Formats: sequence, structure tokens, C-alpha cells
Amino acid sequence: MKIRHSEEKDIARIMEIYGYARDFMKKTGNPKQWGATNWPPEALIREDIRTGRSYVCEEDGRVVGTFYFHQGKEAEPGYAAIEEGAWIGGDEYGVVHRIAGDGSVKGIGTFCLNWAYGQCGHLRIDTHPDNKVMQSLLAKLGFQKCGIVHVAEDSDPRFAYEKMEA
Repeated sequence: MKIRHSEEKDIARIMEIYGYARDFMKKTGNPKQWGATNWPPEALIREDIRTGRSYVCEEDGRVVGTFYFHQGKEAEPGYAAIEEGAWIGGDEYGVVHRIAGDGSVKGIGTFCLNWAYGQCGHLRIDTHPDNKVMQSLLAKLGFQKCGIVHVAEDSDPRFAYEKMEA
């Protein structure tokens, strides 16, 4: 597998993958995270591509996964307020959002998260309390649960995770 920046030509495929991911989440006990609002909207994906923060995962030249990645000081302003805990490290970190695969290749989540972690050695991510699949993956990859954050797209709290080099 390989990771590359998303391009305009990928938008239809990216939206297909998010459709698959919404269905998968619903079937695995997480119907609210993206399903209630048909998240993410195409306009947001277009903006992510424009800013160079949208990535796709390819297998044999076929797009099989997608995610958002950004790094820097306060890479996710919404993470400034964390409840019921605290972040482990400082304000230089990478953040992953909206990671999804099409179900055709095993290990896409692991591959994408390991790639993002390799870019900066300090990664933060959040997930819905109902997303047991992602919570299990994050624990397997050595992320620590740090507290609760809130996102703009809905009122449900999100579990916040972090992993950084010692």
C-alpha cells in the first residue's frame, strides 16, 4: 500500500469510501458518528484537498482508503479544551480525522495511522464513544486515552487519544 495526497479526481471515490464507512459503522454499533449527518460533506473534502490535508491509501493503483492529516502547533484547535483528563505532550503534533477504508483490504487503518505517526512522532486522534472498532485499533497501536473533546459537527463527546515518542 502507499499513501499520497488526494486530488480532485479522487473526490467521487473518496465519497464512495465514506458511504461504505458509514454503513460499516452502523452495522458495528456506531450509527451516530457519521450517519446522522451523512458526514463528511463533499465541500469539506474539497477544502481538505485544497489545503493539502486530504490523503488516500492506494493498493495496486486503486484508492482503498482515505483520511485527513495535518501537523503543527495546535493542529486541531478544537483539542485546546480537553475534559476528564489531559494531553500527554506539547502543542506540536499531528492529527488524523475521518479515516476510512472501503473494506476491500485488511489493515488500512493501521497502515494509515502508522504512516501519519511516522511523519511526526506525536499524533492525536478522537473517536465517538460508540466506535469500538476504532478504540480497539488505537489501543492495539499504543495510543493512550487522554480524556474527552468535543467536535463542531455534533454534540456527542469524543474520546481523545494520543501517541508520542518517548
